[in-house]
Amino acid sequence: MELFVKVMNTVNDIIWHPVMCVFLMCAAVWFTVRLRGIQVRKFKDMVKCLTEKGDNKKDTGLSAFQAFATTVGGRVGTGNIAGTATAIFMGGPGALFWMWITAILGASTGIVECILGQAYKTRNLGELTGGPAFYMSNGIKNKKFGRILAVLFCIAVFIGPGFLLPAMQTQTAATAIKGAFGLPFIVVGIGMVIIVGVVTMGGIKRIGKVAEVLAPIMCGIYFFITIVIFVMNYRAIPSMFGSIFASAFGKDAIFGGIVGSAVAWGIKRGFFSNDAGNGMSPLISATTDTSHPVKQGLVQGLSVYIDTLLVCSCTGFCILLAGTYNVAADGAGAVLLVEQAPGIQYGISFMQEALRVSIGKAGAMFLAVMLFIFIFTTMLSYSYQLESTCKYLWGENKIVVTIVRILFLIFCLFGILIDGDTIWSMGDIGVGCMLWVNTFSILLLTPQVIKIVRDYEKQKKAGLDPLFDPETVGIKDEANVWEPYVEKKKARGDYKNPNLGYTKK
Repeated sequence: MELFVKVMNTVNDIIWHPVMCVFLMCAAVWFTVRLRGIQVRKFKDMVKCLTEKGDNKKDTGLSAFQAFATTVGGRVGTGNIAGTATAIFMGGPGALFWMWITAILGASTGIVECILGQAYKTRNLGELTGGPAFYMSNGIKNKKFGRILAVLFCIAVFIGPGFLLPAMQTQTAATAIKGAFGLPFIVVGIGMVIIVGVVTMGGIKRIGKVAEVLAPIMCGIYFFITIVIFVMNYRAIPSMFGSIFASAFGKDAIFGGIVGSAVAWGIKRGFFSNDAGNGMSPLISATTDTSHPVKQGLVQGLSVYIDTLLVCSCTGFCILLAGTYNVAADGAGAVLLVEQAPGIQYGISFMQEALRVSIGKAGAMFLAVMLFIFIFTTMLSYSYQLESTCKYLWGENKIVVTIVRILFLIFCLFGILIDGDTIWSMGDIGVGCMLWVNTFSILLLTPQVIKIVRDYEKQKKAGLDPLFDPETVGIKDEANVWEPYVEKKKARGDYKNPNLGYTKK
């Protein structure tokens, strides 16, 4: 086991080298510039597209809101609570500010990957499916190189959502439940596996129906708790924000020496939490029946905001207002720079202690239950991501899908055998592998994304509801997924409209 721990930590350090943070932020800035700040200027469209329903009766995919809820459920989990607390521990209060920057810029990355996921989707076993492997193999001009990237991404999915990430989620849930109720790890692990198994065996439609109910409720309750703690500690709010901004730029006398850690951990935990660029969201958003890829891209950009600007902020504010945190002096936790919560282990325990101090012991119990629900919806998202990858590799093979579902549930139990530090290294490895491959790939596909976005904006400018014809941007629709919308475009005369500039007749 010691060798396993050492290997995991070494691999994590290699994958999450500081170059990774620079690469991710540069990519986010690139997409923001090339798409002219689409994540800000199209915010109104984000909200409007959330309630849109598709017209394609052939498909049994998700509605826009179900896909949104499923991806929010996948994004909102340990990264928002334990991850945010860890960022504060390693980088000080300023890490929260850099998580916000990651969300604002990273939303453009999330929009781009989900646009591509929609544009290159297909149909499998009667359900819409797609994701990074599909747009890598079909979108990149060098087909051989595209297929290599697609296979690498599939391997990363098996490493991440297939094995390492579920183990991390189970371990975090077990830690929270044991701390609040005293239940053994094995009981929590088995309970999680049974509940997740019942839902995932029902396929993507059942996952979507469960997520569309749970995701809004749990985010709403979590936000309400934050408001309560805000009101209880209203006098400390100005100093809290002052500490966040001063620490973020090294202007704080205490945290000035760890500003580098604030930036690094803010970016690292920001991308871990909001999933922008790692390819998880396109796997879900590709299942949506929508009239234009940009619509679903904008919806998924909104989910990045919900994840980090809302839920992560709720966690950070609660911890900072309650003062239940410590800060490492060396970026590794061996020496403490600030110790306001003596004897409290960093991570989920910071938030549990914040609720205990603010609203009593019941607060810690409530958080444990809430976290269990967060993790449950995250597991559902992981399960479907894994299934989509299997469909890319093996096509319409129900036996393979069933076997993978069973293996996924077995891997969920693995988390109760590993310690906390190692389990986070495992989670970072899983996300990191996907980030490297997917972000590199969508950078290569930037010209294609620009064409799709321009098509959307031309139709909006002409006063039309944007409809997508993949052939107009050079994409083959062999499964006729977009056929109903192509027919609609013909019926309303889009191809004869000089304002749209189509060459297709």
